[in-house]
Amino acid sequence: MCTRKFWRIISEKLADRGIASLRFDYPSTGDALDDLDFGGGLSVWSDSVVSAATHLKALSGCDRIVLVSQGLGAVVATTAAERLEGLAAIAYLAPVVSGRLHIRELAVWSKVVDENLGLADEQRDKSGVSIASLTMPGQIADEVRKVNLLTVDRQVAPRVLVVGRADRPSDKEFAARLRALGADVDEQAFEGYDKLVSNPVIVKMPLPVADNLANWIAALPSEPASASTRSPGPAVPLAGDGFTETPVRFGVNSRLSGVLCEPSHGRAGATVLFLTSAYDRHAGWGRATVALARALARSGIPSLRFDTANVGDSPPVPGRPDQVLYHSDQNADVSEAIDFLETRRLTPVVTAGRCSGAYLGLQASLVEPRIAGNVSVNPAVFRWRPGRSVEDMIVNGARSLRDYRKRALRAETFKRILRGEVNTVAAVRNIAKSIGNRIKGKVLHAFRGFLPEGRAIYGAFRTLHQRGTPISLIYSENDLGLEQYDFYFGHDGAGLARFPNVSPEIIPDADHNLTPEHARKVYLEALREMAFRFPLEEDVYSKAGGSVAAE
Repeated sequence: MCTRKFWRIISEKLADRGIASLRFDYPSTGDALDDLDFGGGLSVWSDSVVSAATHLKALSGCDRIVLVSQGLGAVVATTAAERLEGLAAIAYLAPVVSGRLHIRELAVWSKVVDENLGLADEQRDKSGVSIASLTMPGQIADEVRKVNLLTVDRQVAPRVLVVGRADRPSDKEFAARLRALGADVDEQAFEGYDKLVSNPVIVKMPLPVADNLANWIAALPSEPASASTRSPGPAVPLAGDGFTETPVRFGVNSRLSGVLCEPSHGRAGATVLFLTSAYDRHAGWGRATVALARALARSGIPSLRFDTANVGDSPPVPGRPDQVLYHSDQNADVSEAIDFLETRRLTPVVTAGRCSGAYLGLQASLVEPRIAGNVSVNPAVFRWRPGRSVEDMIVNGARSLRDYRKRALRAETFKRILRGEVNTVAAVRNIAKSIGNRIKGKVLHAFRGFLPEGRAIYGAFRTLHQRGTPISLIYSENDLGLEQYDFYFGHDGAGLARFPNVSPEIIPDADHNLTPEHARKVYLEALREMAFRFPLEEDVYSKAGGSVAAE
């Protein structure tokens, strides 16, 4: 989740040096198809590395390849190495050397993530190795626990690069082990590793690490370049249960990257345009968007999920700010996505998103009349204050008082306080800030329609009402975004009576990311209902020629 953009940057730096590269998702991860049979354990993923290497050679025309691995990828790369013909080198970035230690670290991280999301103990996935709604198949987890790369007994590749962390002695020990086995080993420092993997929203790209890696690969001995060039062939759709998915590039200079998901048999309803939340890649938090898209396709509803500029696989636009969240420039990305769907005769279009994706969907609806409807989940705000720092909101933002009250009643909270796991000073400061905002809000409530923010928010909802754009507004119980919602419309939504195009709903026992299954079902049903508001006529869409897969 944190490194997707980093790997795109690495691939671009390699391309600048004339080196082709291939990035892919393991089965049951990212945009890949779900492989329910993991009886082969870790070999399911190492087999995919072998297949990817073969595919890379066919696409690029190269005979010799370099494996670049990070984290657990080190284990997969080492497992697959002996089956790769023409393997010139392996680069290990922050390698997982001890599988057992890695599984323990994931358990700690998972607990921290769940606590920050406000998940109750019974809502957590404790059935296996899981973090941020991503679950490692049990058979793979069992094998990973047994891995210790310090016991490797063969040369994995002639040349090796280990990009290690200063606080992990095992990284240096692994490099020494490979050197003792006869490999030509170089070592580099992974400066900025913690800032890369700590939080997808405030991640810092370690660009010097990417440059050093690309330079190391470029300096490897190579054969003279062939005079012939190869053009990539058309993308082949993935065929799944009731859906087909095609990777697409679109927009000015094909700058935006996404996945078009279409029903296998006939279409019914509008196309859903998924807008990414924060800097999550288009697969969504815990692959939620992938699951939603495929479920919609089984109902006959197509969708497009894509990365906006400077997110995931879509590069930034020169001249735009690096911080693209809550910025009006993202509206252009939405418009270009609709342009693309129009060329495929996949209109009308409804937008859907969570958090900052919900904000973008609402804002884009105001300036893009081609948006027929919108489903917004947990928008933090309806209007972004100019000059406000997104990072400050994430790092220093207070929880809602409802959330603090709910947490205070849990026995686990008292245990964490006693163990020193809770920053009580920061919590008290945030509670005081929330109480102050609540008092301030009560004073300003009577004048909310006259405040600049209030005029902007009410004006936006009035515009969408006059245009007849249906809005499904969904919140998780205790979500921070409810504070602004309550202020302008009331917790019961009574203030929305003058905007009958808006349908509000609050999901009980759900977190901001809709982790519990019942919460995701509410979202899915809202998407279906919105898409089915727009029935299609045969002259708008033809079963014979309307799908990418058929073409």
